[in-house]
Amino acid sequence: MGTDIIIYLGGLALLDTLSPTIIGVTLFLVLTYNKNLTSSLIVYLFTVVLLYFSLGIIMMLGLNYITEAFSNIFQNKVFSWGIFMIGVILFTASFFIPANKKSNIPKPKTQSIYSIIIIGVTTFIIEAGTALPYFAAIGLLSTIDIPFYQWLSILVIYNIIMILPALLIILVYNFFGKLIKPTLVNLRNQILSSSSSALSWVMSIVGIILIIYTIDYL
Repeated sequence: MGTDIIIYLGGLALLDTLSPTIIGVTLFLVLTYNKNLTSSLIVYLFTVVLLYFSLGIIMMLGLNYITEAFSNIFQNKVFSWGIFMIGVILFTASFFIPANKKSNIPKPKTQSIYSIIIIGVTTFIIEAGTALPYFAAIGLLSTIDIPFYQWLSILVIYNIIMILPALLIILVYNFFGKLIKPTLVNLRNQILSSSSSALSWVMSIVGIILIIYTIDYL
């Protein structure tokens, strides 16, 4: 696996750290929970990562099967042009994302572990439909010939990177507690008011990455 693909995958993973839902739920739990906070956050993030990781495996196996079944198609420029056009569409569509002032951040109804798991599942459902960096990363992985254990490891690392901001919030809060609460409140408000803007930037950057990656194969 070349350095270029590693850079692209790393860039896409960093884009996924901008998930407003994961960060938003983490901030909500930090700012409102008064008991079992750390365990609740761990259960929440584990649920999200497990679902994302499972989706990644399913998509990789499916794409590998399709690649093998239609190898003649993928050996020519059709697949590269398809990825290139997806990149163009994403980049173009990013300029037409409407502003959305309504919060899409799910909130648990109770402080039980069951409610936390439900919120994790809800986060996955909300984010999976717009997880453009993750889908792009899987698409790029499917174009290179690497063994099962390598792309499996990449998916694990990718998902860990994705939740790094949430882990950082937990770590900082555990060290500084109420001292940083006003800062976290401001951060939550900014996320709630700019989620559509973040999606626009993510779509634009993912589009550019896909265009740059495939342009040499057209």
